[in-house]
Amino acid sequence: MNWLMRNWESVAVALWQHIAISGSALLISLVVAFPLGVLAARHPRARGVILGVTSTLYTIPTMALLALLIPIVGLGRTNAIIAMVLFSLLVLTRNIMAGIQGVAPDIVDAAKGTGMTSWQVLAKVELPLAMPAIVAGLRVAAVTVISVTVVAAYVNAGGLGTLIFEGMASDHAPKIWVGALTACLLSVAVDVSLAHVETRLGRRAL
Repeated sequence: MNWLMRNWESVAVALWQHIAISGSALLISLVVAFPLGVLAARHPRARGVILGVTSTLYTIPTMALLALLIPIVGLGRTNAIIAMVLFSLLVLTRNIMAGIQGVAPDIVDAAKGTGMTSWQVLAKVELPLAMPAIVAGLRVAAVTVISVTVVAAYVNAGGLGTLIFEGMASDHAPKIWVGALTACLLSVAVDVSLAHVETRLGRRAL
């Protein structure tokens, strides 16, 4: 606690860097996963390819993926964000697809019967009803990305992992504990917040 009180500014900077990396990666992942999820839900042939590629990316060890990106984008935050985006695509794409597929066919048919186009059905019917599943995927992806972003310090991207790695290198336990506990608290806070949103959306969808 004494170390934290003396170095709270460094911890705050590391926390902000961690949030920036995780938040940027999740936002980009959502933008990429949305059309992929819709395409996978609509076309069975594309579904196999999309899920196959995203599953392969998901299975690559994080440290290996960060290392593979070094010759392409070098060290730094860009490397970490790209790695986190690739890592979280499977969960988001699969949940968007599952959410859309989970909408009852009679509801979709009724919407089409009123003269709605396919895009209008997607925007006004399917996506609102699929939101609980989409948020559930975002919740899993967010917690995973926040946790894995700790290793972003490996490529000099900053974040709370920097405190942990520096503490390990200097055998400084307080620094390790502060970095690890702050990352855990951030992950729990995001999980609880998104769980609340998921619950509220689920009630609206009933």
